[in-house]
Amino acid sequence: MNRPMIRYVLGSVLKIEALLLMLPWLVGMIYRESQAVYYVAVASLCGLFGLLMTYKRPSSNVFYMKEGCLTTALSWIILSMFGAVPFFATGEIPSYADALFETISGFTTTGASILPDVEALSHCSLFWRSLTHWIGGMGVLVFLLAVVPMSGGGSMNLMRAESPGPSVGKLVPKIKTTARILYVIYLAMTVIEIVLLLVSGMPLFDSVTLSFGTAGTGGFGVRGDSIASYSVLQQWIITVFMILFGVNFNFYYYLIYRQVKKGFSMEEVRWYLIVILTAIAGIFLNIRHLYESGFKALTDAAFQVGSIITTTGYCTTDFDLWPGFSRSILVLLMFIGACAGSTGGGMKVSRGIIAVRTLKKELLSYIHPKSVKKIQYEDKPLEHDVLRSLNVYIITYVILFSLSVLLISLDEYDLVTNFTAVAATFNNIGPGLSMVGPTGNFAFFSVWAKILLMIDMLAGRLELFPILILFHPEIWREFFSKKQEREKAKQKAGDKN
Repeated sequence: MNRPMIRYVLGSVLKIEALLLMLPWLVGMIYRESQAVYYVAVASLCGLFGLLMTYKRPSSNVFYMKEGCLTTALSWIILSMFGAVPFFATGEIPSYADALFETISGFTTTGASILPDVEALSHCSLFWRSLTHWIGGMGVLVFLLAVVPMSGGGSMNLMRAESPGPSVGKLVPKIKTTARILYVIYLAMTVIEIVLLLVSGMPLFDSVTLSFGTAGTGGFGVRGDSIASYSVLQQWIITVFMILFGVNFNFYYYLIYRQVKKGFSMEEVRWYLIVILTAIAGIFLNIRHLYESGFKALTDAAFQVGSIITTTGYCTTDFDLWPGFSRSILVLLMFIGACAGSTGGGMKVSRGIIAVRTLKKELLSYIHPKSVKKIQYEDKPLEHDVLRSLNVYIITYVILFSLSVLLISLDEYDLVTNFTAVAATFNNIGPGLSMVGPTGNFAFFSVWAKILLMIDMLAGRLELFPILILFHPEIWREFFSKKQEREKAKQKAGDKN
């Protein structure tokens, strides 16, 4: 276990957070808010710890998968713990547990809130809430990969542990260049949305914060009614960009480098769009009678489908009042999620495609027992390891989801509330149904239930295993073991002799 390198990466993360915390401080200074001082204080604290942890550069930068998972999990936890301090210190969220819930919800791009009145927050705190979405959308470690050189597969192991989806690959030979390409695309799309919202007449502060939430597919708004009070044009702009940010970013890479045919040949993107259009049509036909205007019904249907499947969580209406058929579609979309390699959560469309084809193959084996057929995806046969990891992921997902629903039911709320609260946090969506619907929040849960939901948010964002590894005693025995250090010392002594 390369502990010095883990320490160095965690310190680097804290230094990045220190710089990011200066942005809400700047916003607070512009609006002349007293809360701004707490952001610069926490930024100083993060910077101090970061400098102390990175003062001595590790002698070895070899980084393998176990270190990648452990470092990723610890990075997100530390990032959230420090990020929650300003909310608590300003008194805007009096309980640190609630402040931590809000911050983890932000970084994991969940958007589940404990705030009864979001408009009571200062501008700097509203900005920090939305900025956590933007940071967590692409991942702070992906940004770090462009800065910290690693070997032994270290860069790829960190990227695999943090990036959403069943598999992560390099767009170009160097992982550092891949990370830069992803962030350039991410930043460019965010800026385009901000400009379009400004042109549509939205205030600058709202345009920036809502674009952060859309880009990260997070869902924290700056108004109590989320997006409902904005114009129809602005709602459609956000709808389109939510769907665009739910697309695999490889697709945009292919378009930029004029590999259009390769981009549009991506099965996952095609099925993602088919699911969206089908869901919009189904909901529109089901809710049309509730609206005077067919265009308004289409607007709300398209917005909520785009918001839920991409796990953004913005709302233009209280969809908890929709008919059961429409609500059922939205719950199913919670589990399907967006594309792999996007900023969206959920199980991912690609996993759904492979799972259906695996089922089809098994059914054919009953009809033709002697037939041998490989499962194809993107016109390539899938290796056994990919199918095994997919099956393990789905099994783990079902076990953890079921256990979470069972444990949270100890708070004695109704089944719909419990089930959709776990679905909304585990899939990083935000709103559920019933008490956690678009007009509700998560404040009523007990502290231990909030802790469970926080674990669900982190597990869902990091694809389960980086968080699960924290509960494995073997990883900590190895982490605290000094046997490796003794062996290295003996090796160095032998080399000198």
